[in-house]
Amino acid sequence: MAVGAGGTLGALARWGISAHWPAEAGHVPWSTLVINVSGALVLGVVMTLVIERWPPTRYVRPFVCTGVCGGYTTWSTFMTETALLVRDQHAATAAAYVAVSLAAGLTATYAGIWLARLWPATSTRRTT
Repeated sequence: MAVGAGGTLGALARWGISAHWPAEAGHVPWSTLVINVSGALVLGVVMTLVIERWPPTRYVRPFVCTGVCGGYTTWSTFMTETALLVRDQHAATAAAYVAVSLAAGLTATYAGIWLARLWPATSTRRTT
């Protein structure tokens, strides 16, 4: 139930952003890039809080990480948009899109971890 509810919210958010910021043919699909990078940031924050800062919980990780972030971010759209750019002879744009997506996503994840570690640790946190 937690994963499904979170997935619904994440997918609706992704659809809303994509519907209001459609990708232009031959250009970097900015909406997907922003969605995936912001999802990486949120995932970095929440996973760090769940693992290192908050007391054990049963539903936060499946709801937010698997559900919301899983429904919000999109590997398949990223790959399809990249393939379409290559097919339409925009290989340089496709390569830039992949490179920027990977670099920005990794940076966002590390930024999320760093931000979450600013949160004070509780005495009942996990030590895994």
